[in-house]
Amino acid sequence: MSKRNSAAAKTAARERLRIERERQAKRAKIKRQVIVACSVVGVLAAAGGIGYAVVQNNKPSHWEAVLDEKVVPPANTTGDNGTTVVIGKSTAKKTLKLYEDPRCPVCAQFEQTVGSTVEKDFEAGKYKIQFIGGTFLDGDTDEDGKLQVGSRGEGSKNAMSALGAALNVSPEAFLEYKTALYSAKYHPEESDDQFKSDDYLIKVANSVDALKNNTKFQNAVKNGTYDAWALAMSQTFNTNKDDVNGTPSLVMDGKKLTGADGQNAPMTVADFNTAIDGALKN
Repeated sequence: MSKRNSAAAKTAARERLRIERERQAKRAKIKRQVIVACSVVGVLAAAGGIGYAVVQNNKPSHWEAVLDEKVVPPANTTGDNGTTVVIGKSTAKKTLKLYEDPRCPVCAQFEQTVGSTVEKDFEAGKYKIQFIGGTFLDGDTDEDGKLQVGSRGEGSKNAMSALGAALNVSPEAFLEYKTALYSAKYHPEESDDQFKSDDYLIKVANSVDALKNNTKFQNAVKNGTYDAWALAMSQTFNTNKDDVNGTPSLVMDGKKLTGADGQNAPMTVADFNTAIDGALKN
C-alpha cells in the first residue's frame, strides 16, 4: 500500500467520523427539544388543570345558587314567600305549630309513635296544623338574617322541596307524603343523606295515592321547582319567634308542648294527650 493511499484512507475515515458525530449531535439536539416541548405542554396542562379546578371550586354549589333565585310558592300556602303552611278545618280555633327537619331521626320517631294521634285530632277539628320545616341537619344556618347553606348534606333541603311539590298537589298529599318520609320503611339514618336523591324521594312518593306516577309532581322534584321555597321555609325556621332551635318541637299559643320531662316534645301518645289537652283548655 502506498503512503498516498494510506493518507487518503485516513482522511476518509476522519470525514466519516465527523459526519457520524454531527448526526448524533443533531439527534441529541432534537431529543432535547422534544423533551423541553413536552415539559412545557405538561406544565401548561397542569396549570390549566389547576386553573380549572380553582374555577370549579369557586363556583357556587347548586343550593348556594338557589339562594338568589325567585321563590315559587306551592299552592295551599300563604304569607311571605308562601312559607305559612296551615292545614285544617276553618272551625278549629287553635293551631298546633309543628317544627320538623326531614332528616331528623327524633322527628321520625315522633311521627311513627304520635303521628296518627295528631292526625286523628286534626281530622276531628280539635286544631289546625302549621308546619315549619328546618334544614339545620344539612348544616344550614342563619347569619344576620340571611340563610347560609351548610356542608353536612342536602337531604333536608331536597326533601323540603319535594314536600313543597306535594303541597302543590293538595294538603292531604302533603301530610301523607310527610308521614311516608318519616316512616320506618323509608326514613334513613341521620348519617345517610338518602333524601338528596330525587329518585328516592319519588320512590317514597309512589307509596302515596295522590302522588303515585304523578308526572307534574315528579317534574317539580326533578326540576327543583320548589328549591328556593325550601330555603325560604328553612329561614322561617331559623328566625322563628317561638324560641325553637331543635326538632321536633310543638307550640300552641306561643307555648311549647313538652313531655313528662318538661323539656322535650312529648314522645308518647299519653304524654302528647296530656300536653295537648292542657293547651286546648287554656
